[in-house]
Amino acid sequence: MRRIISVGMLLLLLTVLLAGCGKTEGFKDGYYTAQASEYSHGWKEYITIMVKGGRIVSVEYNAENASGFIKSWDNAYMQNMLHSNGTYPNAYTRFYAGQLLEGQGEGKIDAMTGASSSHGSFEKLSAAVLEQARKGDSSIVIVNTGH
Repeated sequence: MRRIISVGMLLLLLTVLLAGCGKTEGFKDGYYTAQASEYSHGWKEYITIMVKGGRIVSVEYNAENASGFIKSWDNAYMQNMLHSNGTYPNAYTRFYAGQLLEGQGEGKIDAMTGASSSHGSFEKLSAAVLEQARKGDSSIVIVNTGH
């Protein structure tokens, strides 16, 4: 009888240990979005991530205006920002999103020259969206990004 209980306890312990090995980052599969609470210069920033197999597999970082137009599609805005700041939304949004994807939420996000305000927003939004992914809460989280 003792041998059966010991074997049963061993199997239970192995099951618990192996269950913890399934998802490397503690993220639950699904889509998660964090959005700025306010518009800044006519744009509201957001991050959407997709988690599959416990890992972030895609990151979208962008901003939209009140009509839903995406900032990185605005060629006039791109030209103005490129000439004044040396970068533009389509470049820095991919730069920041790529770092989040590569680091899987663990690494520091480096700032891009000319997009430091967006860097601060990105850090706040990414922290919120990662928390949603850990909880498995797919509701849109609204974040005060300080703009």
